[in-house]
Amino acid sequence: MADDKENAEAILAEVHKKISNAFDVFDHEFNKTVDVREIGTIIRSLGCFPSEAELHDVIAEVEEEEPIGYIRYEKFLPVMTRVLMERKFRPIAEDLLLQAFEVLDHQKKGHLEPEELTKYMTQEGEPFTQEEMEEMLSAALDTDKNVIFYKDFVSMMVIDDTQ
Repeated sequence: MADDKENAEAILAEVHKKISNAFDVFDHEFNKTVDVREIGTIIRSLGCFPSEAELHDVIAEVEEEEPIGYIRYEKFLPVMTRVLMERKFRPIAEDLLLQAFEVLDHQKKGHLEPEELTKYMTQEGEPFTQEEMEEMLSAALDTDKNVIFYKDFVSMMVIDDTQ
């Protein structure tokens, strides 16, 4: 019984350390606050991938009323601890990502044209900004052939979640 409690405390301490380390990277003034615009990056650096709506819900839960636009560590820690312990916002599985690209590849060529992908990603669902699209294409585009070989891109995007 005591071993279970010690093990749970050790896991919790490790989770808190990960959160603290990620938060500290963006605490430029060393005052245990970060700009609200950095929260998505912090959460993603912890292996969580919320939608924009889910991210806004987290921010609404932790954002300070005064001064607005900042997140205090003591409010972020319990919320993020709960997110990590409940394994919320997990990455999408590789096979589902691949299926999503295959749906867009009507001719089953194994690749997509950058213009085609840009159209889908900026006009459908939760649209990418132009900056996000440029960043994605910089990683996804085969510059020799000027196409996106999506199987390679999916393999590059997937996180090994076996830990």
